Amino acid sequence: MDAVTYPNEAVAEFVMTNLIPLRIQFDTQPHATDFHLKWTPTLITLDTDGVEHHRTVGFLAPEELIASLLLGMGKSCFELGRFEDAISFFNKIIDQRPKSHSTPEAVYLRGVATYKSTNDPKPLRLAYDKLKAEYADSEWTMRAQPYSLIG
Repeated sequence: MDAVTYPNEAVAEFVMTNLIPLRIQFDTQPHATDFHLKWTPTLITLDTDGVEHHRTVGFLAPEELIASLLLGMGKSCFELGRFEDAISFFNKIIDQRPKSHSTPEAVYLRGVATYKSTNDPKPLRLAYDKLKAEYADSEWTMRAQPYSLIG
């Protein structure tokens, strides 16, 4: 990723604007043990308390890295109960990177976050419908299949 992804101007700007990056060697202790680092690159999204919310392992092209980082940011907000913030991150992926490998998960989680923030089950069905129409082969479509029963 040092040769292609990290030097990319959009990636560098995104990271410096949105994150507090920390780069450590995969065998640096105690981090390697604490975070179960086994392969490089491993990118972990942590919250301010150091709790992990998202992880990617292996090479990602610049556009995929930004989508993955947005997903991690959204998942952090989601898991902390900040559903409106999470929805905003998921919408950025869906709207700006519809072909990304992260997008089906963002569609799924946006539906769940919207449901959790409103108690209205319709967003779950809408998530399933979008996944079925646009990402039929995604594992997230399979996971959302029970939502097809919502009227």
